[in-house]
Amino acid sequence: QVRLVESGGGLVQAGGSLRLSCAASGLTFRSYAMGWFRQAPGKEREVVASITSSGGSTSYADSVKGRFTISRDNAKNTMFLQMNSLKPEDTAVYYCAARVDSYVPTTYNYWGQGTQVTVSS
Repeated sequence: QVRLVESGGGLVQAGGSLRLSCAASGLTFRSYAMGWFRQAPGKEREVVASITSSGGSTSYADSVKGRFTISRDNAKNTMFLQMNSLKPEDTAVYYCAARVDSYVPTTYNYWGQGTQVTVSS
């Protein structure tokens, strides 16, 4: 059974930092590309950042470039999202997700339960 478990969310003041973790089990972690998504109340879910299975390539939403850093530790089956210079508009539930890393497009088919991030002004 595949499980993705996020942790590290919380309440922080604007300008502060948080580090999210996503612990994976039940899958060959090193074979999966991973992503962080977020959903704010009343808004659609959006991708925040993604990373290839090796960790060699990353991508970010324009809104978080230069502030957030995605990384992974394949030896520990864990992915991270370092969030700096947080803004109130970063407030959302953050989800991690996994998809098979392949030359053909694949969809994220495993999701965590989410962790709340709240940034106060």
